[in-house]
Amino acid sequence: MTYRILGFVFLLACAAAGLLALPGRTASRSALDRFDQTAAESAVEKFEQGRHVFRFDTFGDEAFWGDSLRLHQAIEGSKLGGVGVGVSPNTALAVGLKVDLDALPESLIQELKNGQVDVNDPGVTLSLLKLNSVLGVTGFFKQDGTLKSVGIQCALCHSSVDNSLAPGIGHRLDGFANRDLNVGRIIALAPNTQPFADLLGVDQATVRTVLQSWGPGHFDAELALDGKAFRPDGKTSAVLIPPAFGLAGVNLHTWTGWGSVTYWNAFVANLEMHGKGNFYDPRLDNASQFPVAAKAGFGHVTNSVDRITPKLAALHFYQLALPAPNPPQGSFDWGAAKRGQKIFNGTAKCATCHVPPLYTEPGWNLHTPQEVCVDSFQADRSPDHRYRTSPLAGLWTHTKGGFYHDGRFSTLREVVNHYDGCFNLGLSEQDKADVVEFLKSIPGNR
Repeated sequence: MTYRILGFVFLLACAAAGLLALPGRTASRSALDRFDQTAAESAVEKFEQGRHVFRFDTFGDEAFWGDSLRLHQAIEGSKLGGVGVGVSPNTALAVGLKVDLDALPESLIQELKNGQVDVNDPGVTLSLLKLNSVLGVTGFFKQDGTLKSVGIQCALCHSSVDNSLAPGIGHRLDGFANRDLNVGRIIALAPNTQPFADLLGVDQATVRTVLQSWGPGHFDAELALDGKAFRPDGKTSAVLIPPAFGLAGVNLHTWTGWGSVTYWNAFVANLEMHGKGNFYDPRLDNASQFPVAAKAGFGHVTNSVDRITPKLAALHFYQLALPAPNPPQGSFDWGAAKRGQKIFNGTAKCATCHVPPLYTEPGWNLHTPQEVCVDSFQADRSPDHRYRTSPLAGLWTHTKGGFYHDGRFSTLREVVNHYDGCFNLGLSEQDKADVVEFLKSIPGNR
């Protein structure tokens, strides 16, 4: 009897370990294993494809930035066949462009370290473009080595570097908001801004004035929809570039919640980057709210060859895979952050909207301007006339330029003070300081 019991136990153990085929088990398990393997392979493939799209795909927008605006001519300068003084590496870094250290040959890295590179020579910028090392910018070259066009990618605004070699030169940090990037100033360099002038119904001088008013880290995606270049107080209507990491589980994207992450990718690739694709949003037919977009037919964009739509799935997958980075060690007070977390989740009522661990609502994450005690200018430029509850993870990466969509609060303490007054919370000065330390610590879980 003892041997029979031991034998039965052995059979059960073998079956549990998969060493013994039970009726019908092998086929179903094998099929499941194959499905899991296929899913895993698909995930890796989507990630790699999306990373390539994010970093290097222009979607054919070189036809606009190069062929129409002739931006490449301003980059190379008159000495190399273009116009003006050209864009040297020093100038490129000064307007916030970043250089990928991993794309540079070791010999060039050593020359940079030794100060043997003429960083005031636009020809060096062309060499960096040939190496595909300038984040978010692709140069298209003629056989003689001069530029024939230039295009941009998602990484232009939504990547940075770790400055490991020098300021603006280092390893890629995909998803980081480039708050150094002066998009308006770069576009204003283009010899021909007439396409913008025609769209907005103004002259080129006005276009350049508006572009140069944006400043570092700002971009105005709605300008091409409603033509509103300035707020009622006279300040630029451009908003801060947001990060593109930590978006998994987040419903609506952008400061005013136009749509999902993949919606905004399609919107930007077609209407802002001027790529060649298809885009549909009948909300842009509303001529009273979006007069420029309605006249231009931006809600119904079609191209015979669609270079955007087939890439949206992989691009979406890659962006959702980008985690919010942990803050640097020593950048906040752990004890204060622990206290601040309790206040955040309790008396400060922050977690009512910024629900952990998403730090936005798990669902419809929009609020009226009145609910958050701010003006409605930017909200009224969006279809829902509301502001999104922005995710808070990784705040430490985009403190430059301030907080909120337009940077109206220069510090996190000012943000906390705003809500303390808005909701009559009655927080003490110590409470506020502790909440700030907690905000600096998020996500703090890896």
